[in-house]
Amino acid sequence: MKIKKHHFIVLFIISISLLACNNDDDSAIASDDLGIFKSINDTTAEMNGVITGNTPAHFDNLVAKYPNLKKIQMLDCPGSEDDEANLRVSKKMHDMGIEFHLFSNSIIASGAVDMYVGGSKRTREMGSRIGVHSWGAGPGEPIATSYPVGHAVHLPYINYYTSVGFTQQEAEDFYYFTINAAPAEDVHWMTDEEITQYKIVKN
Repeated sequence: MKIKKHHFIVLFIISISLLACNNDDDSAIASDDLGIFKSINDTTAEMNGVITGNTPAHFDNLVAKYPNLKKIQMLDCPGSEDDEANLRVSKKMHDMGIEFHLFSNSIIASGAVDMYVGGSKRTREMGSRIGVHSWGAGPGEPIATSYPVGHAVHLPYINYYTSVGFTQQEAEDFYYFTINAAPAEDVHWMTDEEITQYKIVKN
């Protein structure tokens, strides 16, 4: 199943500070529920699955139980069901200095790539796959490329990239590359050259 980025109609500029706000009802999440995360040891965890609206709460639970967490190993992470939640938790991970690693058989795509590029250190083994595409809300709904370059609907993503260390130009170049690389129902697997060009890995 391919997971598409959901399109939240946003016609105003979302400042990066709003990414720190959490409007989810996290009280419904049990304190021992780690969702798609699994601890390996006190400093390392695995991540395997789709990012959802509950992932921020699951990550909070992980950090509460393992306060010395430093690295997350991403396994099969096909994307996000909730982009707002994904950008929020990804920014929090960045601010905490979380590192990400991809094994040779790791596969990440869509929103999981947004999370990965927020890592303070981002390593990958040859053979790992990184997939990007346009976001879209569903059949018959607008997709990212329906809006012109510079439209406010693009800004939450571009602002996120700049907030995790990309320059403005790097953020815009990478974002517009992703939405033009493949339609929402498909995926483009980045070449090694593209991974280098867009500074996806950070040692």
